[in-house]
Amino acid sequence: MHIVIEGQDATGKDTQAELLTDYLTKKGKKVVHYAESGTGSKDTFIAEIAKLNYGTKQDIDHRTRVMLYLINRYEQWRKLAEPVLDSNGIVITTRNWFSTLVYEGYGAGVSRNLIKKLHKIIMPERYFHPDKIVILTLSDAERAKRLGVQVDKAGKSRKNEVWKSQADEFQKKVNHGYLKVAKEYDVPTLDASGTIPEVQEKLQKLFAI
Repeated sequence: MHIVIEGQDATGKDTQAELLTDYLTKKGKKVVHYAESGTGSKDTFIAEIAKLNYGTKQDIDHRTRVMLYLINRYEQWRKLAEPVLDSNGIVITTRNWFSTLVYEGYGAGVSRNLIKKLHKIIMPERYFHPDKIVILTLSDAERAKRLGVQVDKAGKSRKNEVWKSQADEFQKKVNHGYLKVAKEYDVPTLDASGTIPEVQEKLQKLFAI
């Protein structure tokens, strides 16, 4: 089973994915969870690509950034996801190709047709058909509030990361993009403004697991 948890920054994707991983593991399931961004990856190559995307100023061409995201997406899929899916395990990914479509397409203006075409060429067909998928949503005010208190594992603020540091106008484009994607690809959305346990409960009910 392939489960995808999508959504804009600060919606709690990783937190919810980790809780869902724990829940399913305790039920005796074989589960692997990873973030498609590559941040926090133990794989040196993937981690270095993630640093290029997230640890630099906005001085990389957006089409180049699309390809960098795709490299990490493909490498993690073949190394982490495929072996588990082939053995009837569960793979939970934080983000999928919709993130690139929204941030680089709707947000940064890269051709959405180009983004889709590149992914169709590189990613296997089953990647595009997860068994369970949801887009977590937040109001602009709640998202800004959460973003203001986000810190990384070293205790540093995350507001200076490439996407998190963008102006309000960009963030509105991203919000609009996710709503468009949800409608176009018939993806359910879930309000993530509740407490962490409340959202997790809703997530488990939505996924019927």
